[in-house]
Amino acid sequence: MKNSDRFSSPLWRDRALGAAAVAEMEKLAPRAAALTGGRVNFMEVCGTHTMAIAASGMRKLFPAELKMLSGPGCPVCVTSQGDIDRVLALAEMPGVIITTFGDMLKVKGSKGLDLHAMREKGADIRVVYSPLDAVELAAAEPARQVVFIGVGFETTAPVIAGAVARAKAAGLKNFSSTAFFKLVPPALELLLSDPENRIHGFMLPGHVSAIIGLEPYRFVAEKHKVPCVVTGFEPLDILTGINMLLRQIVAGKALVEDEYFRVVRKAGNPAAQRLMAEVFTVSAASWRAIGTVPATGLEFSAAYAAFDAVRRFKIPYRDAPEPKGCLCGGILLGKALPPDCKLFGKVCTPSNAVGPCMVSSEGACAAWFKYGA
Repeated sequence: MKNSDRFSSPLWRDRALGAAAVAEMEKLAPRAAALTGGRVNFMEVCGTHTMAIAASGMRKLFPAELKMLSGPGCPVCVTSQGDIDRVLALAEMPGVIITTFGDMLKVKGSKGLDLHAMREKGADIRVVYSPLDAVELAAAEPARQVVFIGVGFETTAPVIAGAVARAKAAGLKNFSSTAFFKLVPPALELLLSDPENRIHGFMLPGHVSAIIGLEPYRFVAEKHKVPCVVTGFEPLDILTGINMLLRQIVAGKALVEDEYFRVVRKAGNPAAQRLMAEVFTVSAASWRAIGTVPATGLEFSAAYAAFDAVRRFKIPYRDAPEPKGCLCGGILLGKALPPDCKLFGKVCTPSNAVGPCMVSSEGACAAWFKYGA
């Protein structure tokens, strides 16, 4: 295979290869289900996988014995209600410019407001495509405080770390960021430690794994005996990843395998890892529907603590209830599917979202609403 072919979309969407993968799945799924109590439950941890599965329509091709569950891999969705309230409190600060990715605009706080509504009320809120845009804005507006809303996982953390490091090097005193980051491996430990857990395999996130590599997942296979496959995002990637998980179950194995070999390396991205370790340190994190859990997130290291927006503006954390009737938390834990929620498609729609799973472009509810089951 030529190197250029490894990244070729036509190859990874090849109809004949896809049909062969579906045929193999139809053979493997009943055999695997016979070993797991009649059904095989796999979780796609990443929200991009959730959207890719829905957009391709492949869910209709899955055998009856296979069930794909959405996991806690949507950055906006896992951000706790208390942290959303802190974002809105920052937007209320006089003279502050809030910069954010677009997904955060319509996530409602505990009082029913969101950044979009606050912008209509006069708050200065700007959508940016990169945290470096926020750094450039701070340099151009020295009389204003510029805050970037940093949320996400190991994928976005290095990019935001780079922006903060650049702001420090430039001597910018008017730039800061939130650090509402979550770590994927501890999230898997949380899921597997739940007595009600019925997950038989993980489709691991390709983007996160490109940063952290394969080793951080080793405990899932060795301690919990649950198969794992790092998977890409094209249709054939996903079908192949599912078959790799099924093969492990049929063979009685639990391994960490890499289907997304054209992007993910065993050691990940050491430069990005070093940058994260310089700017951030492991800390407790507040998760939607789970609560505050030790050593599952990142906060600013002592050397970069001055760039912590919630510390700079003294915004305390307060627990806040989930939106009434919203099942987003249960969906993130693989305990419910979007249609199980009574609000789904009725009270809660993309234009009038109740919970973040309907707001985010990576949210399970948004995927099911747009593309159906």
